[in-house]
Amino acid sequence: MSCVSCATLTPGLLDLEDARQRLLATARPLPPSEPCPLDAALGRVLAAPISARLAIPSADNSAMDGYALRVADLVSPPDGLPIIQRIPAGCAPAPLAEGGCARIFTGAPIPPGANCVVPQERCRIDDQGRVHVQGEALVGANIRRRGEESLEGTPLLPAGQRLDAPALALLANQGIVEVEVFARLKVALVSTGDELVEPGMPLAPGQLYNSNRVMLSALLQQQDCAVIDLGIVADTAAALRETLSQARDRADVVICTGGVSAGEEDHVRPVLAELGELLFHGVAMKPGKPFAFGRLHGAEGDVLLLGLPGNPVAALVTWQVLGQAFVQACQGRHPRPLQQFFVKAGFSRRATHGRRELLRVVLDHAELEPMARLAGGQGSAMLGAACQADGYLMVPGDTPVMEGNDYAFLPVAQFAI
Repeated sequence: MSCVSCATLTPGLLDLEDARQRLLATARPLPPSEPCPLDAALGRVLAAPISARLAIPSADNSAMDGYALRVADLVSPPDGLPIIQRIPAGCAPAPLAEGGCARIFTGAPIPPGANCVVPQERCRIDDQGRVHVQGEALVGANIRRRGEESLEGTPLLPAGQRLDAPALALLANQGIVEVEVFARLKVALVSTGDELVEPGMPLAPGQLYNSNRVMLSALLQQQDCAVIDLGIVADTAAALRETLSQARDRADVVICTGGVSAGEEDHVRPVLAELGELLFHGVAMKPGKPFAFGRLHGAEGDVLLLGLPGNPVAALVTWQVLGQAFVQACQGRHPRPLQQFFVKAGFSRRATHGRRELLRVVLDHAELEPMARLAGGQGSAMLGAACQADGYLMVPGDTPVMEGNDYAFLPVAQFAI
């Protein structure tokens, strides 16, 4: 599980895009590969490219229900063509004799000699059962040609492709029943904080429930990771040292929440420096400033660590814009750039000093152009707005939001892939 060296610790705060690029530059596909039955491959990541074994379609076939004919047999004035064959899908047709036509159905092979399919809606059957074509019939019309989608040897899916339902159908269409995929990435999840208790336990004064564990475990499972939940760690350097050592020995990647700021009870950075090295800390974004990234040295290689803030919205945002792409790269996938487009703000707001702010907003489609409106309270512990938001209005640091002006919008739907 070796990784290339990252740049040295940068003084001050990193720009969001810079932090993202550093993460991706460090990531390497970590898990070994293994065979997987196609029926169990949903969400898995291809470890090797796949090429077509068969031509698709395997033969010229009809694109619709209608009549297969030879265009030259249509004469003027029309006297109609007798139906001399009926060709459903899955049969092997006989050659089409001159002067006749074939009743044909979608997907059925084109009979030798036919060079056109006329949709049934443009055909009339007279009392003698002869077919009369309305309008022009063109050679090649409504025929799917052999190999139109792929020929033998055509590249189908690259290594790093995550297998979704259409990809599985594409492979099944080739008769493929097993694929080579990366093993599931093992991610150790560590929650730090004496104030945390698990849902269902009684709360003492000053305590709160550990929502980050539930949220991040779900997000990692959405990415088809194998989650190793190491529970809540007490706010002591010794306890964190012991837990991170266990995480290093059991996982491919470690994610911890909380303890990444600069307070006396924030032990992640000093313990990380002791067990490995801190690669960078601090991103010029709100929420999410304390994000940290480093590596834990181990006898079998280094294990990379993402330190997410403890506030749940900050943990969510940093996972979405930073952590998810890194984990995908470690899975062997090819993370997409952040997708964004400009929308108008339907509110005004004071500037945030020195940091890019990601405001949770909903899109109002009442007008011709979508208008971004605040989804609710913007505190980094307020999950309600995050549940309602369509995305993030990304406002540069030291820039006030002015109602009616355009700002970059990041849809949250992109993080569901």
